Parts: sequence; C-alpha cells; structure tokens
Amino acid sequence: SFRTRTFFGPLVSAVSGVSAITAPSLIIVGSLMMGSVRHIDWDAFDEAFPAFLVILSMPLTSSIATGIALGFISYPLMKVAKGKFRAVHPLVYVFGILFAYQLIFLPH
Repeated sequence: SFRTRTFFGPLVSAVSGVSAITAPSLIIVGSLMMGSVRHIDWDAFDEAFPAFLVILSMPLTSSIATGIALGFISYPLMKVAKGKFRAVHPLVYVFGILFAYQLIFLPH
C-alpha cells in the first residue's frame, strides 16, 4: 500500500494540473448534477440563486470546491435576507463562514 502510494503520488500530482485531465471529471459531475436540477424550486429566489451560482461557478472557475463553497456562502445569506434564518441548520452557517474565510484569505 505504501509502495503503491509512493509510486503513484508524484505521478498523479504531476498530471492533476492539466485541464485535459480535470475537465472530464467536471463534465461528469455536471451531468450528474443535472439530474437533481428538476428538484430545485426555481420560483423561490432564495433557493434558486444559490443553486444557479453553484452550477455556473463550477465550470467558470474549473473547481468543484469553489462552486460548492459559493453555494454554502450564498444559501444562508439568501435565507437571512428573506427572513428565514431559522430554516437553515446552524452547521450550514458555520460552513458558510469557513468557506468565506477560505476564499478570502487563503490562496487558491
């Protein structure tokens, strides 16, 4: 197990920055997400905007993590703006703050 990781670790890290390798995974994740899009309440802006932001930001930033982070940041903000802050689990607020800290202060 250790020898396998020792061999494949540098190999994977050498090619992981190549967009030709990361793009297919983004396409697969995007196509899997499209199956769940029909369950989004597009008439409720506080539900639709964070989902739209996640769907749009993943391919534009070439980062699944950034898309998810923007969703975790925007969802509680929309609920607070709408006055439905109790409808959001407290951990979502914690994750939203942590993701905002990550995007603002940590290099990507």
